Amino acid sequence: MTLPLVVGVDGSDGSLLALDWAADEAARQDLPLRLVYASRWERYEAGVPSEGTERPSERVLAEHIVASAAERIAQRCPDVKVTTDIFPDDAVYALLREGDNAHALVTGSRGRGELTGLLLGSVGLAVAARAHCPVIVVRGDTTGLAGGHERILLGAGEPDTAEEAVRFAFHEAEARACVLYVVRAWRCPAHEVGNQVALGELTRQHEAKASALLDTLLGEAMAAHPKVTVRSVTAEGPAHRILVDRSAAADLVVVGARRRNGHVGLQLGRVAHALLHHAKCPVAVVPQSV
Repeated sequence: MTLPLVVGVDGSDGSLLALDWAADEAARQDLPLRLVYASRWERYEAGVPSEGTERPSERVLAEHIVASAAERIAQRCPDVKVTTDIFPDDAVYALLREGDNAHALVTGSRGRGELTGLLLGSVGLAVAARAHCPVIVVRGDTTGLAGGHERILLGAGEPDTAEEAVRFAFHEAEARACVLYVVRAWRCPAHEVGNQVALGELTRQHEAKASALLDTLLGEAMAAHPKVTVRSVTAEGPAHRILVDRSAAADLVVVGARRRNGHVGLQLGRVAHALLHHAKCPVAVVPQSV
């Protein structure tokens, strides 16, 4: 069975961007698309008659938003199969539940009712930090959203968080027939440096270690996806800053995240957190169970 691409919809501008991105992705990968609206309206509308009131009930509003979203998909990508559902539930929990049977979850960077000053809305952050399937938070400039850069950017993390992210990035690059840029950041800790001679040698050692890690991470995936053109580089500096800067020339930036079984809190590293707030293109957070 082909798992669907699940996108959260709420009628906000961010939701519409996510909807369009998800439609294009579903068409590109030949995936069904599932539209999910979730809100705890029952808590606030229980016992309150809607008849005769000017403001439509949340349920009626939800039905309108979902129907409009489905029509938007039909016009944009008529061959994509669409299903919809509305849940009287917390949006985060509903999306996490749907993610258990999803190819990936897609959300906007901010939803309806969230403060406009937020860099990233609470729903997108919570879903990206807890889901057990890949989560794409749609954000960034027009060129990146439209796939105009024709490149995927992969932040190569540690082996215990990178394996699934590598697979996901190669799959995306192959589906888009675009270049995959892989970046491994490295730093030479100040406490290791004794003098300039030592600094030069330590720099070479750290750079060589980063390069070797890239070879290890990418070897199997490159063999499995021979059509994908890969450009791998090492770069000195903080990984989150390097990837945020390079996201301006990418259509999607992919990073891994560790998911510890039994841990219920947010599980999101510094790099993923920074990208979700500051990247110039959509961000895919791909979990790795440990």
